[in-house]
Amino acid sequence: MHNVKLVVVAFTMGLLASCSDFLNEELTTQRNTDYYKTEEGIQSLAIGAYYQVLDSPFSGEIMFSMCNSGTDEFHIGGDASNGVWNAYDSGLKSVVPVINSNTVATDRLWNEMYLGIGLANLLIQSATDIASTNEAIKKRSLGEGYFLRAYNYLRLVRQYGAVPLKLIPSTTVELEFTRDPVQNVLQQVIDDFTKAYNLLDNAGAPAKITKDAAAHFLAKAYLTRASEINDSWNSDTKKADLQQVVKLAEEVIGNHPLASNFGDLWNYTGPDGANEFLNEIILSAQFTADKATAGSNFQHVVFTARYDDLPQMKRDLTGMRPYSRLAATYFIYGAYDMVNDSRFWKSFRTKHRLNNPAGGYYVKGDLGIMYVINQPGDTRFPTIANQNTIVYEKTGKTIPNVYVAYSRETNKSLLTDKRFPSLSKHFDAARTAINDTRGLRDEIVARSAETYLMAAEAKIRLAKMGSGSYADALPYINVIRARAAYKNGEDRAAYTDGGAAYPKSELVWDNNDRSFMPENSYYESNNIPVSTAETSLNITSTTALPAQDEAIISKLGYTSEYDRMLCLVLNERSRELVGEFLRWEDLSRTKTLVARAKAYNPEAAPNIQDFHCLRPIPQTFLDGIQKEGRALTADEKQAMQNPGY
Repeated sequence: MHNVKLVVVAFTMGLLASCSDFLNEELTTQRNTDYYKTEEGIQSLAIGAYYQVLDSPFSGEIMFSMCNSGTDEFHIGGDASNGVWNAYDSGLKSVVPVINSNTVATDRLWNEMYLGIGLANLLIQSATDIASTNEAIKKRSLGEGYFLRAYNYLRLVRQYGAVPLKLIPSTTVELEFTRDPVQNVLQQVIDDFTKAYNLLDNAGAPAKITKDAAAHFLAKAYLTRASEINDSWNSDTKKADLQQVVKLAEEVIGNHPLASNFGDLWNYTGPDGANEFLNEIILSAQFTADKATAGSNFQHVVFTARYDDLPQMKRDLTGMRPYSRLAATYFIYGAYDMVNDSRFWKSFRTKHRLNNPAGGYYVKGDLGIMYVINQPGDTRFPTIANQNTIVYEKTGKTIPNVYVAYSRETNKSLLTDKRFPSLSKHFDAARTAINDTRGLRDEIVARSAETYLMAAEAKIRLAKMGSGSYADALPYINVIRARAAYKNGEDRAAYTDGGAAYPKSELVWDNNDRSFMPENSYYESNNIPVSTAETSLNITSTTALPAQDEAIISKLGYTSEYDRMLCLVLNERSRELVGEFLRWEDLSRTKTLVARAKAYNPEAAPNIQDFHCLRPIPQTFLDGIQKEGRALTADEKQAMQNPGY
């Protein structure tokens, strides 16, 4: 069982107006801050801080809007409730226009992060002041507090740049704040993660914050400081920071071996299943089937394409509720070696089982939807949508709904049709109802595959500085690619995702209505004979990169060895980590966001500009703060705003 479950600890963050005029009752059960001077209280406070910092962002639309939208990987799917975060149009400003109740406001992430920082500050203070004979409780709580504060400030500085540093709990209403320089914020992040690293042990992963989790994110903080977005001031710290990235990464990957099969990470069979405790996972946000707890994971609906409105299909538990917010771009379809790399086929659902036959020709269990992810030059298909023209070899029947990436219909694509393979990394069929958005699946916050790629990136950056060679990055990248390659005897058409967790659901339903199908369209897409031979993705030279990478490099116009190798590692991060809420910040910090979005994201391309590498400072913050006891003037607010907004 998990060591940390969702228990909300609520307490007052500011001063409330007195209600004694209309209510004069003594509340004897209310806890005040003295409770946090006890061992029980401090541990409860830590659980509440875990929830607010790690879990709460996954309960709604913040994470994909702020971390996946508007990149080379994803664009607007079938629903534009949060399309402004993808399109960078005139609506992206200090107040985002509300389309509907799902729209993520400009201040949503900001407020969530600072609420978590407030909890972390109280945890740090309480853990410092507690009079306890149990030194282990004191050290762990203090380490958790420093980690959680650093984690949120790292997210804030990567999204907004300079932000106010608030390092002690509030005891009165505070209204005067200024934005601390990025240098100061990142130094605080590094200091806090370092303290967490020194205080914590490695017990309890991935449910508990550990020394390795602190090391992973400390490496990420150093890498952030050494990235292009900070090149105007980071020259004095860059080399030492990159050396620290490699040192910390080596330590973490030594303790967290990769899962033997990439698909094991996504083979979710129910809450607390084996895939939630793989050694590769360093830290995860915890969710549970316990109905007494608060919070849920919303992400299973986000990347899901509509399937329930197609002929002879209906919505079911295993198909997810299709909110259809984000769809993969053609960058994703071109980045993988589709023949030799298993990761696309283990990350995206490309076949759906027919579950609502009209009678006669089709029966439940026939192939109902297929996505063919072929490559340019494939002339097998006259149109992108090929209803009732493609035969499924196993049954000899035509497939009611087939969509292809490349057809002879040159003016059409999956970008315009709004039908697309669903990213299935977050799928969860252990839910309690077909339309339930309350997910039970844990969400990976850090895994060692990313740690390998941070080390590779650091080696590339060190080579640019004259320390080592660009080839020094290849061993780290090749470990990831070796795991991604097909193994001898592996069935390349086999597929699973969290849709297979339906036996763990409490819902009483006819599971013959399921649309989940344990099969992908590998062979139909690649149009090759069946094979179970081992494949290789090993890169042996920095001057002759894989064909997929060379095509991307050419499209983006890179020529220097550094730009080529940075492009390679960013491509590899996509292949490995697509949809894991990392991409926007990676492209922003490397200042590759604009070029990549222009090249691959159709809605973002006309609008994105350099200033979009930072988010607008929320108007609610600017309107709410004061200077010398007065509200800010319009000019002072604009001076505090990020350029371009």
